[in-house]
Amino acid sequence: MKSLWTGTIGFGLVNIPIKLFSATQNSELDLDMLDKKDLSNIKFKRVNEKTGKEVDWNNIVKGYFINDKYVVLTDKDFESVNAVKTKVIEINDFVSETEIDSVYYETPYYLVPEKSGVRAYALLREALQKTGKVGIATFVMRNKESLAILRSSGDVIILNRVRFAEEIRDTKGLGLPAKTAVKPTELKMAVSLINQLSGKFDITKYKDDYSDQLLKLIKSKAKGKTKAPIVQMKVAAGKTKDLMSQLKASLGTKSKKVS
Repeated sequence: MKSLWTGTIGFGLVNIPIKLFSATQNSELDLDMLDKKDLSNIKFKRVNEKTGKEVDWNNIVKGYFINDKYVVLTDKDFESVNAVKTKVIEINDFVSETEIDSVYYETPYYLVPEKSGVRAYALLREALQKTGKVGIATFVMRNKESLAILRSSGDVIILNRVRFAEEIRDTKGLGLPAKTAVKPTELKMAVSLINQLSGKFDITKYKDDYSDQLLKLIKSKAKGKTKAPIVQMKVAAGKTKDLMSQLKASLGTKSKKVS
């Protein structure tokens, strides 16, 4: 597995040399775009809008349009803005993980220590585990500053990129219902239904069934079965529109959890 970023974790006066690896992989099928006429692959090219000619990666630079012209930026320019943040994941605060709303969470990465940082890495990992805290840090990767949390999970420290507050849209104007729209008796019944369907979270119970079924269809078509079965979707209407009656009926049946 190739590392995406190398640098250090700044923990007080302790510096821990680390490498950053992606913690996730796609589960969906890798589908190619094809020309409908002859099933040839569709290729995308980097084209100069004036000449119409393809441009090699080595001749592509990044620029910002300002005052009616482009200002070209080099790799050294990006690093010079804040050289520390391009090399250091600086932990500024420690907080309880429960204080962070899930809306802020973005991409997870594994942090792996270099040989010289093994003991300090293990110390930080165990300290996070013992306190139940997560570290709040900032760093720069791919010319973009990111806010992140560092948390202990088993043998590894996971870095989760999180969104800045200004990246979250306000909910005003969405026409959301007021709390007064909920009747106490209905709320009590809904809580009972949630408790009835509650259990311990086990991520392995949930599978990407859609990709599996799509692959089966692909294999079937590869064998010459060109017609896919037509599935008619129908919206299941309840026997009554009364919310209380629907809740009571739900409590009377141990519903199968969707996975």
